[in-house]
Amino acid sequence: MTLSKGDRVSWSTSQGRTRGKVVEERTRDFQFEGQRFTASADEPAYIVESEKTGARAAHKGSALRKLKS
Repeated sequence: MTLSKGDRVSWSTSQGRTRGKVVEERTRDFQFEGQRFTASADEPAYIVESEKTGARAAHKGSALRKLKS
């Protein structure tokens, strides 16, 4: 599955599933809010923004579910 900036997605949190949008794709290892993430062109990671809170988080593509627009 390929995700693009602006795609609506959902992901699991400790409070249940939440929804938001992709704001950035990362294809190299990076740090986000003090955590290290691995990413590559074959397995990118994404910065997503919650629709409810506006908070941003980083997730592997496999943790995200694309929603219909």
